[in-house]
Amino acid sequence: MFEVLQNDILAPNVHRMVIRAPRIAKARQPGQFVIVHPEAGGERIPLTIGDADPQAGTITLFIQAVGASTLKIVNTPVGSSLRDIAGPLGKATEIEQWGRVVCVGGGLGTAVLYPLAKALAEAGNEVTTIIGGRSKPFIILADELGAFSNEVLVATEDGSLGRQGFVTHVLQELIDAPDRRPAAVFAIGPVPMMRAVAELTRPYGIKTIVSLNPIMIDGTGMCGGCRVKVGDETKFACVDGPEFDGHLVDFGLLMDRLSMYRDTEAKILAELPEELREKIIKVKR
Repeated sequence: MFEVLQNDILAPNVHRMVIRAPRIAKARQPGQFVIVHPEAGGERIPLTIGDADPQAGTITLFIQAVGASTLKIVNTPVGSSLRDIAGPLGKATEIEQWGRVVCVGGGLGTAVLYPLAKALAEAGNEVTTIIGGRSKPFIILADELGAFSNEVLVATEDGSLGRQGFVTHVLQELIDAPDRRPAAVFAIGPVPMMRAVAELTRPYGIKTIVSLNPIMIDGTGMCGGCRVKVGDETKFACVDGPEFDGHLVDFGLLMDRLSMYRDTEAKILAELPEELREKIIKVKR
């Protein structure tokens, strides 16, 4: 059992949970994830390890409650426990000293970006972080990212914080400035956002790494559910990723696979208690 030591709300339906998991905390590297199984018979949820403290024996997870299983996880009170957490899984991020690096986070992708940006800064890179969201309440971890980023730039769709527009608008401005153009870009967030970033950087030949979130069951390469097409090869995000060259990813296929269970999800949603169903619907809007 894995005890919940802290459970904070960062944004609407976004929680930061600190969980006692000493073996995972000791082995974890940036870019890796865990599979959380909150209770017997429950769904297995893959979540990026946002941070870890090997001395305290804890890991930090950032979770957006968008379905019955994630709601169950974030509603676990401090002092209670989650049944199973398996990890660390996936390949660690390949950290190099590129010089000038831009990290782009959209929505909850900002939380996934946190350990990566931190590791890039610790390796001696000049890190500029761009984070985006629908509006000010959905911008998370700006102060935390600012602690090791040379600059944090914010874009919101409604202009309530930072500049109005999308993260790609801000990234284009950096690329257009000769003294600010990055040698590498890391993008994590909704699939359309990552696709847009990859297409933006492609003509300039800027190395672009994305972190993919396909449907995943066991996280060890056994089920094949997380297969993605990268170049001419089929890869499993759980063991070959989750990070890949954004210029080689078949984003169209990825989006098709992510929509495979849309009808099943709708059926499950219809069978939930009304209060829980309305809460999920509100989050998805």
